[in-house]
Amino acid sequence: MMEPSPAKRSPEGSLFTPDELAQWRASLSEANRTNIFCHCRQCDREWIASTEETCVCGSRSVQHIACWQFPDD
Repeated sequence: MMEPSPAKRSPEGSLFTPDELAQWRASLSEANRTNIFCHCRQCDREWIASTEETCVCGSRSVQHIACWQFPDD
């Protein structure tokens, strides 16, 4: 994870400079576009996709969660 630059903190107390915040947001955006955890509520199938898909069982009742929300450990 990106470390904040203490010497560059804004007067409002933000942990990131505007450039660091923009970079962090871009990284999350990219993760959201390419890593979506999908869970079918009908057949309980789970998979990773790069788009919000319907299930192979035909169900549209699919939960979509951005993978960055899961810890690595």
